[in-house]
Amino acid sequence: MTSTDRDSGGPSRLRERGASVAVAMAGMNVATYLFTALAARLLGPQAYGAMASLLAVLLVVTMIQLGIQATAARRISAEPEHVAQIEREILSLTYWCAGAVGVLLLVLAPLLDRLLRLDSVATAALVGLTAVPLTIVGGQLGVLQGERRWWPVSVVYLASGVPRLLVGTALILWRPDEFMAMLGVLIGTIVPALFGWYALRIKRPAREHVEHHSRRTLIREILGNSQTLLAFMCLMNCDVIVARNILPEHDAGLYAGGLILTKAMLFLPQFVVVVAFPAMSTAEERRGALMRGLTLVLGLGVAGVLASAVLPQLALIFVGGDEYAEIDSRLWLFAVLGTALSLLQLLIYAVLARQGTKSVYLVWAALAAVLAIGSQADSIGTLLLTVVTIDSLLFLGLLVISLHRLRSPVSDEELPPEAVM
Repeated sequence: MTSTDRDSGGPSRLRERGASVAVAMAGMNVATYLFTALAARLLGPQAYGAMASLLAVLLVVTMIQLGIQATAARRISAEPEHVAQIEREILSLTYWCAGAVGVLLLVLAPLLDRLLRLDSVATAALVGLTAVPLTIVGGQLGVLQGERRWWPVSVVYLASGVPRLLVGTALILWRPDEFMAMLGVLIGTIVPALFGWYALRIKRPAREHVEHHSRRTLIREILGNSQTLLAFMCLMNCDVIVARNILPEHDAGLYAGGLILTKAMLFLPQFVVVVAFPAMSTAEERRGALMRGLTLVLGLGVAGVLASAVLPQLALIFVGGDEYAEIDSRLWLFAVLGTALSLLQLLIYAVLARQGTKSVYLVWAALAAVLAIGSQADSIGTLLLTVVTIDSLLFLGLLVISLHRLRSPVSDEELPPEAVM
């Protein structure tokens, strides 16, 4: 890929490309949300609570997928002359990681079964099987994104949501239990991996080999990116696991249902990250891009919170129906939690854009606080208020640090890419 290929069309053309990917991601998120909402309605609180806890484990596993994707995209975009070597090394490393993660989770299936009170090792094993294609998609998307191949990127994103909705819903209608729901997730994850394989089926010979893109340096950068994303993923999903262990099964299922609205509020402004991330990667545009992004995310969040407070019965339809009516008065607070997480997500990607290394410690501290304080909760309301408070305090702390770091063109927190850990 030449510089002409990368830059043709000027700024307006680049905005169009960003918009097409954002639309595809929106389609993926809508399909994923619809599948989750339908599953909640069809399965009921108890079975859906089990499914939600498994999806939370799977989301934490995606730290590897996202770490590989970020590393591949950054390196190929920065040095397109070495795309062949980077692609070969990234895909080889991706397949190795996918196999290792899958085997590890299969071995841990009995532990997951006991921890999540599933009474089905086979259901827990589906998490390990799903992790394999999920990780592979991360490497494929990273290569395609770095090469600016926006059409295949968009197709893979859409394929990550639509097949799950169609196949997963059909399986749940056939037999409404958590095993069939997770089987639908597994099949829906294989489809985008097949699209990614097809888009990358033609290999190109490497012109030269440079040590900077060796497997060792790639692993080092992936670990750095994954550490930051792991902290956020754990924070984003740990409360449903806490609820599963401290609340009665019915209440844990109600809490999981409320989190459907939280996830909707989180994913709704995800396109902002897609559009703002390139600008946040440049020293001159970082501060302005971050502030504009936060303003837009906050505006969407306030609108969602107000809608949930004024029209709780309408919001309840999206959560799962009358079976979840016990939490209708708290839905606005679930929307507040989703807004806090969406703001945190933008700040986390701002840290990745400038290759920061220290701010992530605050995220780990917030995770520890949720686990320690949240485990003492004795009701849905107490747990929800605890998580909202901790996440909001984390957002304020990261915002202050980010604004301080961005006062100068280059943050003193930044390190060379290969030194980020």
